[in-house]
Amino acid sequence: MTREVRALLHILLGAAVLHISLFSELYLRYVREGLRPYLIASGVLLVAVGLVGAVSAARKLLRPGHDGPDAHDGPKGHDGHGHDHHGAPRTAWLLLLPVLAIYLLQPRALGAFTAQHSDNTAVRPAEAAGGFAPLPTTDPVSMRLADFDSRALWDSSGSLKGHRIRLTGFATPGSGDGTWDLARLTISCCAADASSSKVVIRGADAPPEGAWVEVTGEWQPDGASGQDGAVPTLTANQIRRIAEPENPYE
Repeated sequence: MTREVRALLHILLGAAVLHISLFSELYLRYVREGLRPYLIASGVLLVAVGLVGAVSAARKLLRPGHDGPDAHDGPKGHDGHGHDHHGAPRTAWLLLLPVLAIYLLQPRALGAFTAQHSDNTAVRPAEAAGGFAPLPTTDPVSMRLADFDSRALWDSSGSLKGHRIRLTGFATPGSGDGTWDLARLTISCCAADASSSKVVIRGADAPPEGAWVEVTGEWQPDGASGQDGAVPTLTANQIRRIAEPENPYE
């Protein structure tokens, strides 16, 4: 790989990172919102490195007496040790893969398949020891799905009773007893560490797998309280199909 091509790959990769983080919201499919400044900085740095390399290569090409980029290379332009021109490893071409993925494929965010093949990650929250904060007085009460799981499983005061709860997530197949699961994925840093939160939905027909919905209903105590990984139940009285949120993760 010549210096010119290596510089071009750095510029393309940096431009792709800037495209998804500075000029669109595509980065939210891969990382948390708070990492946006770091992505922008990385993209700028990659472009800068590529431009410096391109300028350096151009100066060398324009230097008097220069015989071309391959003048001092061995047979067929490589040294027989897995390196192309100027000692650049062949694996440097792998930099092209994320560029193609971003511009041509635009992978979707993790969704129903991931949630269906992972357990509910509800664990005892720190606030369980001191008691949960009172719920808002709005009707219905809109909650993050992970927060609903924590309160349903670990709030010994039963503060969810008597409240209509509104949850947003995507549909996944249930256990086959007429129920289905509403799920949402949470990421700590990036999509690679995604964990799932689930709620069993009763009293309503299942939407298509992966469909995003807003479910309003009432918590149904089912004896699952106090168990890590248990899945609480919501009896639905209203379901509304919605578009996938710009940020699909909680």
